[in-house]
Amino acid sequence: MFKSASFWLIVVFFFVLFFIFFFTPLFLSGQISYNMEEYKKSLLSLKPELEFPPLDVADYDKRMEVLANNPPPKVVAPKLDENGNEIPEPPIPAPIYLWPVKTVYPGDGAILPFKRIVAYYGNLYSKKMGALGEYPEEEMFAKLNAEVSKWKTADPGTPVVPALHYIAVVAQGSAGEDGKYRLRMPESEVNKVIGMAEKIGAIVFLDFQVAFSTLAAELPVYKKYFKMPNVHLGIDPEFSMKGSIRPGKVVGTYDAADINFAIELLSGIVKENNLPPKVLVVHRYTQKMVTNYSAIIPTPEVQMVMHMDGWGPKAKKIGTYKQFIYKEPVQFAGFKLFYKNDLWDPGTTLFTPEELLQLTPRPIYIQYQ
Repeated sequence: MFKSASFWLIVVFFFVLFFIFFFTPLFLSGQISYNMEEYKKSLLSLKPELEFPPLDVADYDKRMEVLANNPPPKVVAPKLDENGNEIPEPPIPAPIYLWPVKTVYPGDGAILPFKRIVAYYGNLYSKKMGALGEYPEEEMFAKLNAEVSKWKTADPGTPVVPALHYIAVVAQGSAGEDGKYRLRMPESEVNKVIGMAEKIGAIVFLDFQVAFSTLAAELPVYKKYFKMPNVHLGIDPEFSMKGSIRPGKVVGTYDAADINFAIELLSGIVKENNLPPKVLVVHRYTQKMVTNYSAIIPTPEVQMVMHMDGWGPKAKKIGTYKQFIYKEPVQFAGFKLFYKNDLWDPGTTLFTPEELLQLTPRPIYIQYQ
């Protein structure tokens, strides 16, 4: 049976009261647009403000000194005359060390130098490009966790954060449709890596081998991922081709201007989205791979790691590290270990964490391929 007219009047009355009391304050405060489509969009854009631990400057400075791993000051015994009196000597000038690098302090929530990053590198399409992609997911997680545990034991004062360092733009031997000799990974693959990282509490690096393209053309394609707090950047000069020879035939190069472009782009994303500082890893193993290093400018929003990417026996790798990491300091140091290429020479072994902690400076980013 139909309800009486009085019943419907009561329903309408309470509906009007509800609308007035609930929506009117929001309209008056400007929180709701009169255009309901715009209102829906505004709801989708709302997100809580991210909060990060404030920078502890004293702890930062202390940890940077530890990473520099400079030799202790020399103690020189005083010279004495025949009567046993000390002979005055001119003061010995304090030694000048290249590390730690005097640069800007990072923003709140910075990873470095408070934690060491231990990363697996590779691509999900290939078993030959690195541990990330070579092994089934659970096996890969177990191997990465074993390396993380080794570093925790070797340096218990520095917490370890695991990372998946994924090659998102891969240099190719063929030109492709646009002649750039690079292949962009689809979003579905990037999403897989991000999902994998979430399972183990890891951060993610998206790595770029631009070939005949540029960072200016490639980085914006993946910009939405850099808006995520846990996604960082790696760039590979080896596959940045400035001439006409295709990637893989000669070693490429980045100038400080290229690297500063990436820093500025990431800095803008961090500021616009209230994010903790990003980490930027630059691979290097030759002089020409990075030109004008002293013009690279880290910012409070971007922490810069110059990463020793060479392979071979230990003596060769240490020589590369001294030449291109120690002698040309930027901010932080990284070190790469190859499970296969480092062991090609008979009798060679992989560096242990304890051995790498003897280096000057100590690497704070460690990558396994």
